[in-house]
Amino acid sequence: MVFTTNLFFSSGNRIRRHFRPHFLDSLRLQVTGGHGGSGFPRYGGIGGQGGCIYFIAKEGYSLRNVKKLNTTKRIKAPPGEDSSKVRLLGRRGNDIQVHVPVGITVIDENGSALGDLNVENKTFKAASGGPGGCSGNSFIGQPGQSRTLTLDLKLIADAGLVGFPNAGKSTFLKAISRARPKIASYPFTTIKPQLGIIQYTDHRQISVADLPGLIEGAHANIGMGHKFLKHVERTRLLILIVDIFGFQLSQMHKKRSCLENVYALNRELELYDETLLEKPSILLVNKLDLQGAREEFEKIKPSLNRLEKSLSDCPEEIRPTKLLDFERILPISAQENTDIDQVTTQIREVLDLAAEAALEEPNPEQLTLQNREYGPKVV
Repeated sequence: MVFTTNLFFSSGNRIRRHFRPHFLDSLRLQVTGGHGGSGFPRYGGIGGQGGCIYFIAKEGYSLRNVKKLNTTKRIKAPPGEDSSKVRLLGRRGNDIQVHVPVGITVIDENGSALGDLNVENKTFKAASGGPGGCSGNSFIGQPGQSRTLTLDLKLIADAGLVGFPNAGKSTFLKAISRARPKIASYPFTTIKPQLGIIQYTDHRQISVADLPGLIEGAHANIGMGHKFLKHVERTRLLILIVDIFGFQLSQMHKKRSCLENVYALNRELELYDETLLEKPSILLVNKLDLQGAREEFEKIKPSLNRLEKSLSDCPEEIRPTKLLDFERILPISAQENTDIDQVTTQIREVLDLAAEAALEEPNPEQLTLQNREYGPKVV
């Protein structure tokens, strides 16, 4: 009987570990600065300031590392040293440095963003230490700053894959990089973001993020919802992938054609954040290896090139008001690696063109002022 009970609980633990999420993109922490040291009234001694807490962005770190090192989710800095006869000026408390992944946004309890750690070694003061005791506070050390902060991770990638489940995003990522995402023939295969790197012959590298598939209503946080869409914000290029023969989430949902899926993805991005539509974008029409796919693509190609042409025929519930302007529309087969080299070339070209367009034209008057000579001139 004892053996059976132990076996039951052992099996249950394995099941729980299996379903435990492996990707963490939000972590809430209670941070408290160190208490200031007491002063020495008799000799006018000043207590040391309490230690501070800093978040520092580091490559190679994840929020799961932060959670593992701070299991209680409470971080408190050491107090400052009390003033004494031996040391009238108390030592400052040691600061605590918490290494966090690059791409973190620090959010307070009111939902306001306090800072972005999107560059390696960028630092954010999470909590200040309390001042030491002195004549101004009756020589009583003050408590450090205490607050609850949320570390919200948004992946930083050159390009982000956007599409409905089973459109072939993971297969495409595997085809263009060395990433090994889980791939299967059913919806919702991708349950955590995957990052792949395109390696070019001249050693140029472009990062591509494969994120969980959208469903209709994602802008309202349905399905993966905001958990997916927030990662698109920091990508420089949107790559939309659609199935040439459309997609049906389940028997209870209406099947959408390829063209309708493009409109639906457009609408979800628009309703979440309209500025996403201003990013350069590429449309990949996938699964061209299937029978009849080429004929279907030629039939809808004119509408894909001019989305406004068939907008009136789009169902009202998925009809966008502002349309994406695709830089490229490419038919591919991620499964058979058809035209994948062409896609990687086009991704690089679009990113380079976007980078050139972002450069501001130099102002001749400003350049003249910057380069003018100062001081006396020799005649």
